[in-house]
This record gives sequence, C-alpha cells and structure tokens, in this order.
Amino acid sequence: MRYWWVNQNQTFRQEIDGGYLWSPKCNRNGRRNPFYEFMREVAPGDIVFSFSDTRIAALGIVSGYCRESPKPEEFVSVGTNWSRIGWKAGVQRQRLTKAIRPKDHIDRLRPNLASKYAPLTADGNGLQGIYLTPIGTRLAATLLALIGTEANRVAEIGHQVCESERDSPAPERDIEDWEQRVEIAIATDTALRETERTALVQARRGQGPFRDHVHAIERACRITGVERLEHLIASHIQPWRDSSNEQRLDGGTGSC
Repeated sequence: MRYWWVNQNQTFRQEIDGGYLWSPKCNRNGRRNPFYEFMREVAPGDIVFSFSDTRIAALGIVSGYCRESPKPEEFVSVGTNWSRIGWKAGVQRQRLTKAIRPKDHIDRLRPNLASKYAPLTADGNGLQGIYLTPIGTRLAATLLALIGTEANRVAEIGHQVCESERDSPAPERDIEDWEQRVEIAIATDTALRETERTALVQARRGQGPFRDHVHAIERACRITGVERLEHLIASHIQPWRDSSNEQRLDGGTGSC
C-alpha cells in the first residue's frame, strides 16, 4: 500500500462526488509531467489525501488502476488548457469533519517532507504546480494521527479492498460511456450529411461502409481465415473513439 497527496483546488467537488482522480496526460506544451505520470502508479488499496483550500478535506481509497479516459464533462470550464484525453483512477472517498490545515502543524510535518516532489513548502504552503505526488509512510502516519479517528476507519478500509473491487468493470463502463458521447456528438452534427452520420456510427460496431472498405483490403479474417462477409466485422486498429471521421471510415485503419 502506498500513500498519495492530491491537490484539488479546481476539481475537488467534481472528483469527490464522482469518486475518481483525473489528470491530463501531459502539460499543455506536450511535455511529460511527473505529477500526471504518477497517476499510472496508483493501485487498489492505496490511500489518498485530498488537499483543497489549504486543508486536507477528504481521505480516499484507490479502488482501481489508472486507465485512459476523456476529460470529465462535469469539469465544464475548469482546465480549459488541459488535454481532451487523460488518466483516470477510481477512488472511494470520505469527506472529513476535521479538515486539518497542514500549515498549522508544519513543525511536526517538516522533518518528513521529501527533498523531491514534496507537496508542501518548508513553511507549510501547498505547491499548486503539483497534482498527484507520493508521500512517505512517516508523513502519512503523522497526517493520519492529526486527523484522528476518521483516518483510522479509512485506513482499515484500505486494507480491506477486495479483489472484486480491484477487478471491477469500471474501465469498460467508462469506454462505453466515452464512445456513446462521441456517437451522440456525431448524430447531432448538422455539418454532416445523414448518410455520413449513419456510416460513422455503424463504423463503431465494425459494420456499414467501413466494413466494406476494410474488406476491399483484407479479404479474410487473419486469425480464422473466414471469408464470408456476413460472418465478419471490421475492427479499428486505432480505437474508433480516438479517430477522426476520415479515419473512422478508412479501410486502411482496420482489419477483419
């Protein structure tokens, strides 16, 4: 089990109510950001300290591994410069009735701050350039002690995260929801002709003109050798949700 600190001044309510962490994949200039890369290291049973408005306002238990996911709709205008696709991990959270202010306890916390990627300055202010960062067991233990009995209960839950939660179908549900949102956007796009909208939606399921375009290149299933068109569906090499409209119908981007 590991401990994490997440700064959520902009998205605290959305992420707490939604039960997740979400970050872009990289900075707006396309460069890698270690505090986004850490999303790929969280694991079920890890404990997350949620920092917002100068206080640790909630504790959470990671309930699933990180996966690719679109920027949540509920962010609305928050993070307008963030990438459209990012990282998401499920977290079961509990708001704290005793939301502690780390700055008030910095003398106890300072000795346990890491020299690299620490979430606080030496005088106890939060570092807003950080989204998610790991914290050591000693710092975590001190924070849990300051929070008190509420923290004890959350820590117990962290040790009890069951295999069914670790292997939940949440990623599949997220992908289905993601693709449905894209499909609705296509179906309501008045800039497209009705025949184009229909073809693009059918392409999601490997049918329609896309299948014909793929079949013109791939005459049979590469795995089974089946040639009968009525038994074949076409698959996108690049996921349908990530493709442009042109790519969604291009036979060269798929296989039978």
